[in-house]
Amino acid sequence: MERKDIEDGDITSSLLAKENLDTNGVSSSRNVAANSGGAATAMVVFSTFIAVCGSYVFGAAIGYSSPAMSGIMEDLGISLAQFSVFGSVMTIGAMLGATFSGKIADLLGCRWGAWSLDLGRLLIGCGVGVLSYVVPVYIAEITPKRLRGGFTTAHQFMLSVGLALTYFIGTVVNWRTLALIGTIPSLVQLVGLFFIPESPRWLVKFGEEKDYEASLRHLRGEDADIFQEATEIREYTEALQQLPQGRFLDLFQRIYAHSLIVGVGIMILQQFGGANGIVFYASSIFKLAGIERFLNISLYIGVTILGKHNTKTLYHFFIAGFSTEVGTTAMAVAQIPTSILSVIIMDKAGRKPLLMVSAVGTCLGCLITGLSFLLQDYQLWKEVTPVLVFVGTLVYNGSFGLGLAGIPWLIMSEIFPINMKGSAGSLVSLVNWFSSWIVSYIFNFLMEWSSAGTFFIFASISGLTVLFVAKLVPETKGQTLEEIQTTMNPRSTR
Repeated sequence: MERKDIEDGDITSSLLAKENLDTNGVSSSRNVAANSGGAATAMVVFSTFIAVCGSYVFGAAIGYSSPAMSGIMEDLGISLAQFSVFGSVMTIGAMLGATFSGKIADLLGCRWGAWSLDLGRLLIGCGVGVLSYVVPVYIAEITPKRLRGGFTTAHQFMLSVGLALTYFIGTVVNWRTLALIGTIPSLVQLVGLFFIPESPRWLVKFGEEKDYEASLRHLRGEDADIFQEATEIREYTEALQQLPQGRFLDLFQRIYAHSLIVGVGIMILQQFGGANGIVFYASSIFKLAGIERFLNISLYIGVTILGKHNTKTLYHFFIAGFSTEVGTTAMAVAQIPTSILSVIIMDKAGRKPLLMVSAVGTCLGCLITGLSFLLQDYQLWKEVTPVLVFVGTLVYNGSFGLGLAGIPWLIMSEIFPINMKGSAGSLVSLVNWFSSWIVSYIFNFLMEWSSAGTFFIFASISGLTVLFVAKLVPETKGQTLEEIQTTMNPRSTR
């Protein structure tokens, strides 16, 4: 009878029925949540922290090119085109890492100066490509369902912190020292990995029965009732293991069409909305906008109000060439409060509302920035346009951190069945990084073509993102990973 259910594609329904009924036929989901699924233990928090150390490295790697741009170009005498290669080569490495990230997760849990620089950036990209997939998947698989959204969004919060601190530290140290500082969280993660448990779902998949129960109990607490959750994970995984191992080409079957469209689509829209292009080259955006003029106006007002003596230090700070860096740091910091807000309300507000609000905000930010550059083209409101660029980028980054930065990775970790998760994760991560490479490489050339046009294109894509999310992206809050599969791919176990 059970085999027939599997062949008919009904195994997920029968398993979920077992989950929702206790021996008296009464719903026990509330008891399960209370006993094993509703609390964040110290081990879940610690494991998440170690995982998101990689997210910090991710953010630091993305943010590195902006504060390091002028120093690298001056010290090594490289051109803008060569720096564009440097800025974008990380995404090529990330594509390589992303190609194998799913399988890795499945199986293991001057000229020469410029060349060495590119090689280091490429290797960083390889590591970041793996981390971009493995970190959110690991967190999603170890956390209780009612807390999964908030904990997984911590990936984006730490990415934002890494980005902001790299911008800030880059204003006071040279680019070589900045690169060395970036190794610290990697070392913390490397040591911490010896002290955190493996994902219970991964252990079940590879037949580690005793280890999987010990891992789940370690994560949920010694006094937690893990029977219901352990049974659900085991039975669902065993059902999938009766099927052939999912191959890459199997992803393109009709039964996975919805998951594939959502996973690939949201990643393309995230990147072509301008994400990494704006972050990688924030300094050049502010220079082109004349941010120094805006800050000099602010300084003049300060001198008028406070007196020349009180603003002398501030004056020398700007004259020293830090005005652009102040703008880039402020832009990066704008992501932190919205990322915190996202962590707090994710499992209450849901994924779709936050994604749609985020996309509307990024659209508005790009429109404001595009309008300011358009006014500059027509020599209008010269004193105001730098302010508009500054405000527009703040709106963009703040809105991006609320949803579009992290939720696509969360959704990607939720919507694919475990037998296809390795292949799907590799494909979706590869698409994300390939899109990021295109945007980060052509961004400077687009800005030379038309600064206003560049941001209006990004605004249009953000508008399309709102429609895409509204029509196709599922709401996954409060559901187990197995319940999500029943909704997304009801016949995936056929």
